[in-house]
Amino acid sequence: MRQPPLSRKAFIAGLQEMGSAAYHDKHPFHILMNSGQLSRDAIRFWAANRFYYQEHIPIKDAFILSNCPLREVRRLWLHRIVDHDGQKDDEGGIGAWLRLGQACGVSRKKMLSGQYVLPGVRFAVDAYVNFVRVQPWPIAVASSLTELFAPSLMSERLKAFERFYPWVDQSGLEYFKNRIVQAPRDSREALDLTIDQCRTREMQDAALGALRFKCELLWAMLDCMHLYAINPEKAGVCPA
Repeated sequence: MRQPPLSRKAFIAGLQEMGSAAYHDKHPFHILMNSGQLSRDAIRFWAANRFYYQEHIPIKDAFILSNCPLREVRRLWLHRIVDHDGQKDDEGGIGAWLRLGQACGVSRKKMLSGQYVLPGVRFAVDAYVNFVRVQPWPIAVASSLTELFAPSLMSERLKAFERFYPWVDQSGLEYFKNRIVQAPRDSREALDLTIDQCRTREMQDAALGALRFKCELLWAMLDCMHLYAINPEKAGVCPA
């Protein structure tokens, strides 16, 4: 017997509860970072590994566009690719993250080479891009709702870098500052689309599952980086 759809209020509450419980701001790696307990090598390694995720964001958004038959939705979503890729030179989030890496002491060449990306991080990011590619576009959109919780994480991260990691040049913190502004807008758009498009209980459950999958994926990425921060030799790689 099919279950009736959740009310709008209950559906939003379920999404909020899912993210609040599972978002990676509670990961031990982020706790170490925000309390100033990471080494320079760990910060550099995090920047290099996270860049692999950053440079795939516009690719996953392109899959959402290609799978969506609704012109008005494609128009709404299109700015996300520009936000990350920019329109020229080193504009956009990818350029800002490259500057963050350089401010941390990782050269642009090493960031772009991917030579320090852990296999587990690479697997997780590739799995996310493939998830977005094969899922119905509203479910792919729902997976992006981790953005609901990003502004507070970015604010804490910015404060932590300014307080505990003064050796990181201030010019490299542009990405965090930009996302504090962009993430609330992006999350509102994604939430409105998810609520509007996921009207059956099956679609609502799939949307909740997509958000859980994304939270677990981000957590798994940090598991890999946490292993390096604790024991570089065990992680089997050299610091950036």
